[in-house]
Amino acid sequence: MDGIETATDSLERHKHLKEHPEAHHARRMALLIGILAAGLAICEMGEKSAQNDYIARQIGVSDTWAFYQAKSIKSEIAAGQAELLGALASTSHDAALAARAKAAEAKAAREISDPAKHEGKAQLMQQALRQTVARDHQLHRYHLLEIAVGALQIAIVLASVSVVTEIVAFGLVSLGLGVVSFLGGIAVMALF
Repeated sequence: MDGIETATDSLERHKHLKEHPEAHHARRMALLIGILAAGLAICEMGEKSAQNDYIARQIGVSDTWAFYQAKSIKSEIAAGQAELLGALASTSHDAALAARAKAAEAKAAREISDPAKHEGKAQLMQQALRQTVARDHQLHRYHLLEIAVGALQIAIVLASVSVVTEIVAFGLVSLGLGVVSFLGGIAVMALF
């Protein structure tokens, strides 16, 4: 009796497999979707980091340019004060006014260039320009990671479409796009 039951079970199992083949493709695509989702999460972390770095650098650039503008105003006021005091000192021949005029000239010169403290207009302009380059680099990095994230999202959609339609080509395109996108995102995070 055991042999007949085993044979019957085997026939029923083969009939079931013939009617409902195992979904190896769906399992593979589910695994691919999981891997792509993990890659997406990693690239999104890099994207957010680049975005935060860009915002922080933008704030620094704005602060430095504001400091530069304040120094510019202060230097113009000091130069005007020196000119006025110098004119008054020359007409009145007052030594105290002449000394105050010289002090105002020195202050105006320090506002324009102060290599000792690195807070003159000239030094602030150079600092702001360096910060602008660093900020723009972060923006470029952010945009590249944004492209990688978008491509990974498309790869996940293609893998999902492959499961639903059982078209293997969608899965292969998804795999290729996912690999290229993930490696590109990692390269941007590591090299830029």
